[in-house]
Amino acid sequence: MRFVLITGCSGGGKSTLLAALAARGYATMPEPGRRIVARARRGQAVFPWEDPKAFARHALAMATADLGKARHLRGCVFFDRGVVDAAVALDRLHAAPLHQTLRPEPAYARTVFVAPPWPRLYARDADRRHSFGDAVAEHDRICAALPLLGYRIAHLPRAPIAARVRFVLARSIAPARPTG
Repeated sequence: MRFVLITGCSGGGKSTLLAALAARGYATMPEPGRRIVARARRGQAVFPWEDPKAFARHALAMATADLGKARHLRGCVFFDRGVVDAAVALDRLHAAPLHQTLRPEPAYARTVFVAPPWPRLYARDADRRHSFGDAVAEHDRICAALPLLGYRIAHLPRAPIAARVRFVLARSIAPARPTG
């Protein structure tokens, strides 16, 4: 499996890590949630604070579509969140049980990289309205679900971005150099 999931705490540096991997030439898929909020600002989707269930369903559909798009890319593809995150949200909202939302086979490589809660990085903004405590609770739910879904957790170090990139590349299925 050449698809690598990076998930975990909201505001934990996932998008920055994906940008650094993209700068090195690796294929990446941006976070569905941020894209949905951008669409909601244009009146094309719903905000998570207005209708969390509809938002999570939209995130699941977008993350599923991202997997389809990634099949056409060469080499390792890194995902900023994905179907697991959306399924965990739907489960929490009592909209759909976790195992009914996801296919039996894992969508990503067995090792999933998890950004830990890191108060120094966390910041609210116009699109991230939830508290740090809410972000930690989300992180904990994801960490509890990953082993149930057959994944191993590799916690990202609280370290500068270059060290995080080295950590991911050393432990992932990424080739020594990107393919394009």
